[in-house]
Amino acid sequence: MKKPIIAILLGLGAFGLAACDSNDGPAEELGEEVDDAADDVQDELD
Repeated sequence: MKKPIIAILLGLGAFGLAACDSNDGPAEELGEEVDDAADDVQDELD
């Protein structure tokens, strides 16, 4: 049950990184927050 959630979070993070090339703006910040959240979830599961 938890693995699909992690896959979704990682997919959203990858999409966020691919969608914007610049390192500024709200989309980039949101993508970084999603990546951090996915990393935190993965760390909790390990």
